[in-house]
Amino acid sequence: MSREAAPKGGAEDLFQRAPCGYLCTRTDGTVVTVNDTLLSWLGRRRADLVGRAHFTDLLTVGGRIYHETHFAPLLRLQGEVSGIALELRTAAGGRLPVLVSSALSPADGDGPELVRTALLAARDRRAYETELLHARREAERERERLERLAGTLQRVLLPPALPPVPGLEVAAHYHVASADEVGGDFYDLFPLPGERWAAVMGDVSGKGAPAAALTSLLRHTVRAATLYDPDPVAVLSHANTVLATEQREEDEPRFCTAVYGLLRPERTAQRTARGCTVTLASGGHPPAVLLRARGGAGFVPTPGGQLIGALPSADIAVTTAHLAPGDTLLLYTDGLIEARSGNRPGAARYDEEALLEFLGGLAPASAAATVTAVTGLLEGFGPGLEDDTALLALGVPL
Repeated sequence: MSREAAPKGGAEDLFQRAPCGYLCTRTDGTVVTVNDTLLSWLGRRRADLVGRAHFTDLLTVGGRIYHETHFAPLLRLQGEVSGIALELRTAAGGRLPVLVSSALSPADGDGPELVRTALLAARDRRAYETELLHARREAERERERLERLAGTLQRVLLPPALPPVPGLEVAAHYHVASADEVGGDFYDLFPLPGERWAAVMGDVSGKGAPAAALTSLLRHTVRAATLYDPDPVAVLSHANTVLATEQREEDEPRFCTAVYGLLRPERTAQRTARGCTVTLASGGHPPAVLLRARGGAGFVPTPGGQLIGALPSADIAVTTAHLAPGDTLLLYTDGLIEARSGNRPGAARYDEEALLEFLGGLAPASAAATVTAVTGLLEGFGPGLEDDTALLALGVPL
């Protein structure tokens, strides 16, 4: 095997034409030696620097200040400094970004102590850092824009304020799990002919614009269906037909859980609250919880209801409950019962039984007090709450 040939000109040529600048100064900064590479970068002559100029003369004003306050003290203290970003002034008045590494070289015999410095041109690095900073700022602006858009869409999908319902106290809350993603949870409350009211809650699969579009479609479909027949089973059956037909050509069909309640508030001749009959129809939605005036809580079961939009024809579960004065009915989406405490690996989910125990200890409670308590529960999950959660409480005042 042949030995690799030495570079032309030997060590001196390697020093003068190195791909980085080399500089040797006395401890007072006076230039002793400089290589051709650095001279070409600066556009200067050797005679103008050696024995005449100081290292700080080559720096910008900011670089001089940094050199005196940080670079030189660290060099004296540690004996070496590496990878410091500075800017040199060229003969033409331009700026040359460099990465500077220096080391003290002990005196050799009667010779003086020297500072040996290597300088790497950082034009490409600086340009890359500038582009990276620009890209980061653009990404932050885009994120802020998306968060504003998501917030606007979410507000559009929810009623701006719950209307007052004669004979009932109502309260609602929407907990957003992610500021930059639109969830598919929604609720609505609106009047029907004959002093009746409709309450609806749903949870569309997925997130983002497709989920938002389907949420809007479902909410308006339910409102339109009540104009023809407000019967709970008829309303959810109509919503199922619309959703199943709407996405017949979709590669990834979406569906939702939904619960629809037909409310019939009861009042005395003096118009005071006497109670409320609620007929609930459910399409795969978590069961409502009834907090009783006498204490304790129980589910209002709607077993067997199928997801809305998953099949051309869905079975809708229906049940009826009566709210007496002091009773409160809570509707919620499954983000509440799928949360984990602190999102710790292996942490158990906060399931329906845990929710029932919590609400049982809370009862009796008004609609507002119930929503406030459950909102605090949601906030306590922190990152363990991975999905949006909607709450709607309906109570009969005492």
